[in-house]
Order: sequence, then C-alpha cells, then structure tokens
Amino acid sequence: MDIFTQTTHLHITTWVIAVVLFLIAAFMQRDSKGRKILHMVLRLFYILIIITGLTLFIEWSSSDPMLYGIKFLLGVLAIGMMEMILVRSKKQKPVTMFWALFVLFLFATMFIGFMLPIGLNFF
Repeated sequence: MDIFTQTTHLHITTWVIAVVLFLIAAFMQRDSKGRKILHMVLRLFYILIIITGLTLFIEWSSSDPMLYGIKFLLGVLAIGMMEMILVRSKKQKPVTMFWALFVLFLFATMFIGFMLPIGLNFF
C-alpha cells in the first residue's frame, strides 16, 4: 500500500485527469456517443480518486482528523457536482448552480489539500 500513501502523486494525477476529462465531456455535444464513453471513463476516475484519497485519509488523518475529513467531504461533493452537471446537461436541465458549486468545492478541496502536511508547499 506504500504506492498509495508515500506521496500524493497518484491521487493528484487521477483528479487532474478527471477534471480535464470532465471539462471535455461537459463541452461536447449532448447526445454524442463520444460523450457517453467519456462519461463512463470519467466514472472510473471518480472511483480511482476516491480509492487513492481514502488510502491517504486512512494513512495521514491521525495528524489532523477534522481537516482531513473536511477535505474528503469537499472532494466527494466536487465529484458529485461533476456528475450532476453531466447528467443534468444531458437531460437539458439548468446547470448554472452546479457549475458554481463545482468551482467552489474544487478550489476549497485544493486549498485544504495543498495546506495539509502531506500536501505541496508553495511558499
């Protein structure tokens, strides 16, 4: 399990790829076959993000459990907003609120994640 918990590289790689795939899928034509395939691949990345995040949470949360718990919750909410945007836009329902929540949850998750002890130190 050391591959999952020594560094955050695998976790960061999975969520960066997922966000890129999400943005591509979100701006594709609504009823295209490519979007459907991309959405299924994106769901696989959701699972990978949760697995890598859960292993990091289990390994490192003893240092500050509340902050890690908040980050985990915000990450799951960001994934939920990504899924809501894709599903609701396919049904041609309004998604403006979900876009705003997605951006909010994504940046809050990244901010907390980078300031955690295992996160990256920019300053």
